[in-house]
Amino acid sequence: MRKKIVAGNWKMNKNFDEAMALASEVKNMVNTEVTNNTIVVLCVPFPFLYPVGKLLEGSRVALGAQNAHEKEAGAYTGEVSAGMLKSVGATYVILGHSERREYFKETNTQLAEKINLAIKHGFTPIFCCGESLDQRNQNIHISFVKSQLDESLFHLSESDFKKIVIAYEPIWAIGTGVTATTEQAQEMHNEIRQHIASRYGTSVASEISILYGGSCKPDNAKELFACPDVDGGLIGGASLKARDFVDIIKSF
Repeated sequence: MRKKIVAGNWKMNKNFDEAMALASEVKNMVNTEVTNNTIVVLCVPFPFLYPVGKLLEGSRVALGAQNAHEKEAGAYTGEVSAGMLKSVGATYVILGHSERREYFKETNTQLAEKINLAIKHGFTPIFCCGESLDQRNQNIHISFVKSQLDESLFHLSESDFKKIVIAYEPIWAIGTGVTATTEQAQEMHNEIRQHIASRYGTSVASEISILYGGSCKPDNAKELFACPDVDGGLIGGASLKARDFVDIIKSF
């Protein structure tokens, strides 16, 4: 049985007091309202990781980071390593988000290094993949996403690959209010799963959780999560409101 996962990505939002209030709301709502077995993760900005982690201790909400550097340590001013993140209690880390790829020019090769270190430090990496509207219009979206998996993940051993969570995020649907149709989401999730099967076999492919990311909200989550190959969501804007985020979790 694949794990059902809903991860909130706060991106670069909230000040300290707001972050603590939101995390507290989510923790309390999840503990009192969520009766399904969905894994819940909050991926918060670096400065809030330790205090939010302390607040979440003993709850069913896990702590995640939004990025990690590809090197263990060194003269990389302003960067944060996987080891640092682990030492403050994070257990999940988002890698390869489209915003990191676009604004910071992260490459598939660089992300392979990040994946290696994240696994070495015991993280569950949430690896993001997805295409632009132009790539979809050119009908190269499936081959493009497959190449992201090939170059960043398919060097892993079977045992390490099974530690990965994949998040499909159509770039044209992130923060735009446009959501992929259930047919579009299911098609790509199925293509990803089949591509994993071609490399690691159907047994491994059937175990990997594949999340949808891209304007997922309470009013469309139930339909998206009903797709056979959609195992949850990587939630952006809606994770900044506790009510919306928890309602998405309850959509399963």
